[in-house]
Amino acid sequence: MSESNSPGLFGDEPDGGYVVLARKYRPKTFADLIGQEAMVRTIANSFALGRIPHATMLTGVRGVGKTTTARLLARALNYKSGAINGPSVELDPMGENCQAIMESRHPDVFEMDAASRTGINDIREILDSVRYAPVMARYKVYIIDEVHMLSTQAFNGLLKTLEEPPPHVKFIFATTEIRKVPVTVLSRCQRFDLKRIDSERLAEHLASICAKEGVKVDTDALALIARAAEGSARDGLSLLDQALVQKPGASVSAADVRDMLGLADRGRVLDVFEAIAKGDAKAAITDVRNQYDSGADPTLILRDLLDVGHEAARAQALGADARIIGGADWVERVRGLAEQLSPAQLSRLWQMLLKALEEAGKAPDPIAAVEMAMVRLCAAQSLPPPEEAARLLRDGASWTAGVSPAGSAPSAQKSPTVNAAPAQPVANKTAGETPAVQAQPPAHTVDSPFQTFEDVTKAVAEERDIELELALERLKVTRFSPAGEVVYIAHPDQPRDLVRQLKAFLEERTPFEWTIRSTTESTAPIESLADRRKREEARALEELKRQPFVAEALKHFPGAEIAKVTQPVEDGGGDVAPFPQRDAPAPSPARKKEADR
Repeated sequence: MSESNSPGLFGDEPDGGYVVLARKYRPKTFADLIGQEAMVRTIANSFALGRIPHATMLTGVRGVGKTTTARLLARALNYKSGAINGPSVELDPMGENCQAIMESRHPDVFEMDAASRTGINDIREILDSVRYAPVMARYKVYIIDEVHMLSTQAFNGLLKTLEEPPPHVKFIFATTEIRKVPVTVLSRCQRFDLKRIDSERLAEHLASICAKEGVKVDTDALALIARAAEGSARDGLSLLDQALVQKPGASVSAADVRDMLGLADRGRVLDVFEAIAKGDAKAAITDVRNQYDSGADPTLILRDLLDVGHEAARAQALGADARIIGGADWVERVRGLAEQLSPAQLSRLWQMLLKALEEAGKAPDPIAAVEMAMVRLCAAQSLPPPEEAARLLRDGASWTAGVSPAGSAPSAQKSPTVNAAPAQPVANKTAGETPAVQAQPPAHTVDSPFQTFEDVTKAVAEERDIELELALERLKVTRFSPAGEVVYIAHPDQPRDLVRQLKAFLEERTPFEWTIRSTTESTAPIESLADRRKREEARALEELKRQPFVAEALKHFPGAEIAKVTQPVEDGGGDVAPFPQRDAPAPSPARKKEADR
């Protein structure tokens, strides 16, 4: 591997000692920055138009180039060469101030690490020096790295100067935790969000560095490193440095990188996913255990399964336009999964894998959690998709593995199908006997805790969700099916999120998806539960007024009104105060609130 001989550049060792790749190939011009074209274009336009902000905020994940961009921006603001004397993003050839700024020794460019200098006294040093003009450069530039680490007092001390700095001063801030920076500071800065570098773009960058270093690394190995870097160029170069020492003088393969990172073989992960798709728990658990015994991290196996599910879903949604990175066999198998599984099944697998990843992180034995996840995932493949389950419950059909539903088109996916109940009665045709009819079970036999809409309202009342209960009691329902359907007449006064609240409440208590929709038409007058209750109360009141004793009392007390009608205790005996009946629940808080109105 070649050595860097440039003296002192970005901290390179002047004696020719080895310099890690992350330092050796640190960008020296804006053209070297990868994946940040939008930011560079904005900076170039601001220079051309003379609209240069006095404060800039750079944010992004670790290793995307925040500190490097800050130094490049300081060079650009103070760029001066034989042909150019003004701010410029074209930093080639090196300007008069460039070398000193790159080596962090220029008297007009101050770098401060807020992680180690967080107090108000550190900021006072900056505020005291701001009033003086630059010594050599065009601007005084203050670079504060990890600015979110400053104390509250330090931020407050900086605010006034940050709002109205002298014309010769520029501030450049960098942070990985933009949410921890006070909004009063953010509002005074021009913000740039540095993007994560795309894995494919990062792999190409690593390949170009390997060519410059004269080393051989397989394309698949570079792809694994780029994926593990998670969009960070510095992390990618550090991992490449580590990979290059795995086989000195020989080509580094994907298997070497997998061993180094503790990753599972992608082909074996695909075997596991295919076993899950077939519902073969034995094969899935065996493959997972074999990978674990070979050194694969259990949580990384789940992450790789998530990647496979994501690629299959993209291939399914985008079709031929989906770009799948990998060999021909890999692409063919992923597209095969996309054809085999339905969108609902892929979505369900994704959600279950996410849950399994969370459980594996908390479990005392992660591999046990992964194996239990395989059992659940394979068992889920024998269940119908959610939308099919709702239809089956509504139609009273049964679910049988491997049998197509009567009268339905064959499914393209290789998953269990339905066996519907007969639509017509089946008669016993023996001569001289009365036909015995076996009818299709009615819809009300669906195993649901809600057979009527009033059951739903009672359940909401038991949960003491007063606002939802009030909304449901005023709702005029035109159709209710315990199999998962509610149709109601829309009203302008109903809560905006009524459908979301009701759907979430029902689906938490039933094993199927609910369809809730509004309509503006009704063949007959519809009354809400509140309307019906008021009508029954009014009828009971009129019946009470016709009682001789009550009529006589009202006659002797002109202007008196009956405030409330309650039922007496049937087995109380003697003169007792009226209480609600034992089999009738006490009025819910929502009904009391409605009555008060």
